[in-house]
Amino acid sequence: MDTYHVVLYIHFLALFVGIGAAAVLVTCLFQLRGAGTLADALPWGKTAGTTARVFPIAILGLFGSGAYMTSDVWTWSTGWIEVSIVVLVILSIQGPVVGGLMGKKLEHALRENGPGRLGETARRMILHPVLWGNEFTAIAIVLATVWNMTQKPGTGSAILAVVVAYVVGAALALAITKVSAEEVPATELST
Repeated sequence: MDTYHVVLYIHFLALFVGIGAAAVLVTCLFQLRGAGTLADALPWGKTAGTTARVFPIAILGLFGSGAYMTSDVWTWSTGWIEVSIVVLVILSIQGPVVGGLMGKKLEHALRENGPGRLGETARRMILHPVLWGNEFTAIAIVLATVWNMTQKPGTGSAILAVVVAYVVGAALALAITKVSAEEVPATELST
């Protein structure tokens, strides 16, 4: 056993922590989407807020272990590594800024709703494409980065993988929120 492989193991653990937290957030989104009352929605909103605290740990673990492996085996000018660093920066900003802001707006909408059935404002926030897009694009670019780590493409191909993944994640979020909004009865949205 050498240091590189121990650090690679730590890198995988950090990745698993991030992916596990993302899976919990996606579960929360779908459960919120199906919630009919504030009582149904609150546990999932609280779980999402608590789970989001894990991401900085995962990002620091990925960067720290990745930095060691880059210095040990690769170089900082390796294209797919540069793209991976940019992805970590995007995740570090997009998560707390976009996800945090949308989470606060959702929390506010749920508080304003009060007990009982979820009203129009709360439903619209639950189904907001940016709320869903934040999570789905993050997962997509992480999966593209894993692809880049396994394939070790040139810079252009690594960028293309991340851009395509981001677009696919955004499109998936739009499709899910559009279908969800269509499923909500018009009378429910107008009351």
